Amino acid sequence: MVMLTDHNEDHPYKLQRMYAPFLGLAEHCDNVIDAVAGSFVAAGRRYTVPRFTFLGPRGNGPQRRIGLFALVHGDEPSGAFALQRLLETLVDRPGLASGYDVVCYPVCNPTGYEDGTRFNRAGFDLNREFWRGSDQPEVRIFEEELATRDFDGIIALHADDSSDGLYGYAHGRVLNENLLVPALRASERVLPRNNRGVIDGFRATDGIICDCFHGVLAPPPEQKPRPFEIIFETPASALLEQQAAAAAVALETILEVYRGFIAYAADL
Repeated sequence: MVMLTDHNEDHPYKLQRMYAPFLGLAEHCDNVIDAVAGSFVAAGRRYTVPRFTFLGPRGNGPQRRIGLFALVHGDEPSGAFALQRLLETLVDRPGLASGYDVVCYPVCNPTGYEDGTRFNRAGFDLNREFWRGSDQPEVRIFEEELATRDFDGIIALHADDSSDGLYGYAHGRVLNENLLVPALRASERVLPRNNRGVIDGFRATDGIICDCFHGVLAPPPEQKPRPFEIIFETPASALLEQQAAAAAVALETILEVYRGFIAYAADL
């Protein structure tokens, strides 16, 4: 087993080291498409925000587009490593992505990751800035992605340093909760669930919260029909390897369960 490291070096190669496995997958697998979602300049240096899309085998119906987002907070690298794990699994077992285009954004906050901080280099918590008229370039890039790509589902991966277990936000829709429940159950094989009645300041039931902070990464308010929206949280105190494994299992489970909902809807 390859042990993960947080790439704590404070220099530009930290980002290159994070991107390298994704670029390697794109180079060696025709189903992995790499592109640039956008770029911006900070402190005289240009940063690019990459997008890696796994093109799953065509299903019987329209291809569903699922957006996966990590490192919105720069000190939570486990989500990016989970996306790496997921893409590696899909390359080996493409049938898991049948009917999907899985769109991965491993580093949503490149300056925050480079600096090892929650915030971007301008001092903003990007996960409080969406759809509020923010002038932060990272937010503008992802608002454009969210507005133009018509995602059928959105999953944001985070790590909570105040939690002793796994939990998630289901954003209030029945579909969201019915996807999150099996994801938490499956990922409990790796890490325990947070079963407290209050998590992150919100009421919780069996590790599920149906409310969250304003300004989090989310689809455009006007998007119809609404995609499913899930935030999956690992405990930041756990080993990075365990966090990445738990989040990757959750993602695989959500893809599998959502396919069942699609098939059921088609039969109605």
